[in-house]
Amino acid sequence: MSLVVINATLYAVLGYLTFLGVFAPVVGTVRFWPSVFIPAVFAIAFSPLIGGLGAAIGIFISDMLIHGNALLSLSVGVPANFLGFYAVGLTYRRVKSTRIAIALVSAEILLATLLLALSLQYNMVDWNFFYAAVIAIIATLGLTLSFALLLRGEAFRVVFAGSTGLMLGSVIIGVGVWLFSQYLTLPTGQKALPAWAALVWFLWTYLTEIPFIALLAPPLVSVLKRVGFTWGDSN
Repeated sequence: MSLVVINATLYAVLGYLTFLGVFAPVVGTVRFWPSVFIPAVFAIAFSPLIGGLGAAIGIFISDMLIHGNALLSLSVGVPANFLGFYAVGLTYRRVKSTRIAIALVSAEILLATLLLALSLQYNMVDWNFFYAAVIAIIATLGLTLSFALLLRGEAFRVVFAGSTGLMLGSVIIGVGVWLFSQYLTLPTGQKALPAWAALVWFLWTYLTEIPFIALLAPPLVSVLKRVGFTWGDSN
């Protein structure tokens, strides 16, 4: 519980300070959020549950301070952060091979493309959205693998796990905020936004946050391991 509280506090405070800073752009209520490296490190160094719970609590606190919409936070921000950073810790512990990582990325591309094709067949999206989404999926998943493959050993595992979990969280945020807008008004005053907005939010979240995980998480995890300040099955 102490680690969860520390994780949540650091995540909320650093995120809020970033929001108050000079460079804090917002795209349709989804904020620039570089503090994502904090729960990623906790999920990897300690446990998936510690990373996920701390992120969920921390994002709720920051949401209440920034936009104050508890329903939006509980329905989108909290589950996206919990599941995303839980996945970071779980992926780190389960995926230890480059071959498995490549296979998983390929499977993710095929699955996502299949779901889009089914959506197109049932007239849930149009061809323009389909093409844009396929390109976005290949680009972001390719970026995931590229970040990881540029590094080796422990850094590879950290970056691949962080990127995979962040991708899951970004999907939940993109789709979740879009769905919320179909029934309720967003804090920005927007409502009933088109489906492509979900893709924009997904890309904005993933592409603006992955550099901070890739650059900051590996050295921090390495330091924690060197000083013996890790817990659970982090190997």
